[in-house]
Amino acid sequence: MTQPMPALFLADSPGLDFLNSLATPVDTPVDWLDDGEGLLSWLGQARLVPEDVLGTIRARAIPGEIDRLAAQARSLREWFRTFVRSHKGRPLKAADLSELEPLNELLKRDDEFHQVVAGADDASSGFRLLRSRRWTSPETLLIPIAESLAQLVCDEDFSYVKACEGPTCTLLFADHTRGHARRWCSMSLCGNRAKQAAHRRRLKGEAADHA
Repeated sequence: MTQPMPALFLADSPGLDFLNSLATPVDTPVDWLDDGEGLLSWLGQARLVPEDVLGTIRARAIPGEIDRLAAQARSLREWFRTFVRSHKGRPLKAADLSELEPLNELLKRDDEFHQVVAGADDASSGFRLLRSRRWTSPETLLIPIAESLAQLVCDEDFSYVKACEGPTCTLLFADHTRGHARRWCSMSLCGNRAKQAAHRRRLKGEAADHA
């Protein structure tokens, strides 16, 4: 699939960027996970999966396998969107954990391991612990997405998870601004549209006053 435009990463949160892979950035809805190639492209743009891994899984997949995986990703996205929209604007509570059982079930599928490797410079710089993952099947590609969703619910204050105030915008974001005054997904998108609309209203009002 040829993507009509680069994916949007405006949410200041990888988990919310995943939800924003379905959006209406201009006038027409765009789904960056519309098929298997779209999913692989989005994962690469999001830097959730190394490009060499994506290439290997693409080459080894049987016909239709990645498309079916994309359908699973879309289902995950819509399930989690419902959770976020129902809880945004207030802190999460322990009672909300039961709703996240599908996410925990997905995380259980992970097949990661750690290895001791040489330091970044040379052998004399010591060792470090490197986390790796066995990419054993296409379904493994869902694990980094699940991790980003888990990080969202564990690390973000849901009081500051917001929906863009643009009248037709569906984008979500984590408001990390000072004073938590962010209103728009992006000033270059909905922010400028709002300013232009306000300017037109002022001009119309001035014209009416002088009529």
